[in-house]
Amino acid sequence: MQWIEDAPAPPGLSIPKGEFWVFGYGSLMWNPGFPHDAREPALISGWHRSFCVHSAGHRGTPEWPGLVVALKPGGECRGLAIRIESQHKESALAYLWQREMTLADGYLPQRVSAMLSGGRVVDALTFVADPRHEAYAGELSLTEAAERIATARGMRGTNRDYLSRTLEQLEMLGIRDAVLAALGRAVAAVPA
Repeated sequence: MQWIEDAPAPPGLSIPKGEFWVFGYGSLMWNPGFPHDAREPALISGWHRSFCVHSAGHRGTPEWPGLVVALKPGGECRGLAIRIESQHKESALAYLWQREMTLADGYLPQRVSAMLSGGRVVDALTFVADPRHEAYAGELSLTEAAERIATARGMRGTNRDYLSRTLEQLEMLGIRDAVLAALGRAVAAVPA
């Protein structure tokens, strides 16, 4: 998706007067897609990472949807807090809205408190799974999720690549996610 410099912000979401942070836990960590001037490891409480949203376009097809990561209630999640450059707040929000809410179904915008690695806490926008949406995959077994991820392909590439890039980014950040690591091993065991 191309960055849209002069897109209007979506209605109903206010743009912060001060810093504007986004919490990334999946592809936003390795492909934010908007101008930013800071990226810091961060922790949020009350949410955990899960491959629980069907992707019928980006990482799959309507006939064989892939799975993408979202946040579900409970636990905690380590990821990246990404600060949007101040002059790009409105257009970055429009871009994120298009990417996460228009082109990718099954998400809800959510404000969270993200603790940066130095202990500072910032308000951040993130996107969480919408359990009422038809794209919500719910709780899948490790075997079922691995089979889907190992074999799905969409307009942005393979679902296997999406998982691999997410795991690589987590490793680069020194973040251990035992559930995703187990999923990665299960996907690797499925013939390509």
